[in-house]
Amino acid sequence: MEERHLAGPGTAERGRVITIGNNTAERVSRGSSIYTMSKAAVATMVKGIALDLAPRGITVNNIEPGPTETDLTASMVSDLAAMVPIRRVGHGEEIAELALYLAGPRSGYMTGLSLTIDGEFAL
Repeated sequence: MEERHLAGPGTAERGRVITIGNNTAERVSRGSSIYTMSKAAVATMVKGIALDLAPRGITVNNIEPGPTETDLTASMVSDLAAMVPIRRVGHGEEIAELALYLAGPRSGYMTGLSLTIDGEFAL
């Protein structure tokens, strides 16, 4: 994507772009190289777009959640929690709170970042 498609004429001079990636950009496992590469590409894309949009006051950041309790993971929560150093999975509300912070006025100096929120799972 080019900058003109993300923030073309008539768009705000300040704003926030937040992407949701995955902590697999930081943690490789056997048989997941293509998926991991795609998530790492998102993190790199965010850095480039952040650089392009910074002069316009638009910040761009990426959230990389780890194991999170959802309808899809409900049957695996215990197994997933056992793999996380803090012994629990994340909750959607925790991811949402980070997104709200990044969307708010106090995060204006944060841009081009991939923020891992995973209970140290990626270590």
